[in-house]
Amino acid sequence: MGNEVLKAIEERAEQIGATGASNEKLGKLDDRAVALLRETGIMRMLQPAKYGGLQTTPAEFAEAVMKVGAADGATGWVAGIVGLHPWEMAMMDARLQEEVWGTNPDVWIASPYAPMGMLTPADGGYTFSGRWQFSSGTDHCEWIFLGATMAGPDGQPDFAAGMYHVVLPRADYTIVEDSWDVVGLRGTGSKDVIVDGAFIPDYRVKAYDRVIDGTAAREAGLDDPSYLMPFTTVFPSGITSAVLGICEGALAHHLAAQRNRMQVTGTAVREDPYVLSAIGAAAAEIHAAKVALLDSLNRSYDLAAAGHELTFEERSKNRQIQVAASWRAVRAMDEIVARSGGNGLRMDSPLQRFWRDGHMGLAHAINVPGPVLHASALGEMGIVPPPGPLHSMI
Repeated sequence: MGNEVLKAIEERAEQIGATGASNEKLGKLDDRAVALLRETGIMRMLQPAKYGGLQTTPAEFAEAVMKVGAADGATGWVAGIVGLHPWEMAMMDARLQEEVWGTNPDVWIASPYAPMGMLTPADGGYTFSGRWQFSSGTDHCEWIFLGATMAGPDGQPDFAAGMYHVVLPRADYTIVEDSWDVVGLRGTGSKDVIVDGAFIPDYRVKAYDRVIDGTAAREAGLDDPSYLMPFTTVFPSGITSAVLGICEGALAHHLAAQRNRMQVTGTAVREDPYVLSAIGAAAAEIHAAKVALLDSLNRSYDLAAAGHELTFEERSKNRQIQVAASWRAVRAMDEIVARSGGNGLRMDSPLQRFWRDGHMGLAHAINVPGPVLHASALGEMGIVPPPGPLHSMI
């Protein structure tokens, strides 16, 4: 199934790339980009077969996201985030899955997971309010995952009670127009959303800890190794994959432009050993980052298939690989762009858009290196568990 999706993406890569300027101008994916994503099947790769999904592995999904990202950064980013939500939906209550997919297996689900909302217990469920930033692809989604805390006795968020994932239909939240004006990934439409006192049935709420520790997957009766892999290994990989794809796209556009370029010195780029050496080194870095990510996903899948529950050290190693892969690929892209000449950064060149998109991708919380690398270093020393804040997203 994964190979079929890759083939479908390759067949449409030029068309996906052609939507880049339009996506950026609109501040969201244009209708053609959305239609092309649906045609490839990428958004159903991690969706259960029971609901029309392809039920592929996270590594296969990651490779597909890279392919899309190499064609257009914003489209790849939306694929990498929105395409991951069916993976968690597979762990949710059967009633909710039926509501979401029962009549239409092509429904898209947005997020974000930051706990910016508050649940207040009510009869049969909760009332829910909050405002969230960075809901990528949200204009094209009919449901949404949102992060939350529980209200304490004083009516304030009780962070000690843990975090929750809450699922809402499109009618229960408002998308804030003109809330996404940024330097890169403009076409992702990662807008703010607001919930104002919506009622949430209790079966649409899941404790984040139960997703993190695998309880949710076991309670749902899932035995596919893909769903038994840790959330903190699977979810961030979609973002890393998009960043790596963006860097691959920048490399491809750079190489096409440099093939026949003459420098002001009168030397053709293809005859300049210094430039060629730098390009070759950058290409090797991007490739190595890709291989490292896919290897970590495949290895984690194999461990899950063998019934092994990944330890903190193993999870932190996966996050180390993800963060390092994003940063090394973007640094390599910088080396490419620095050797593209002034014309390479004209606004009608796709290269400058890939460059901006890649750097914007590094700004995502998933790619903040300090805590992840700190925790992974402690893990490699056998010092576990680390202090509380270092558990975040591991």
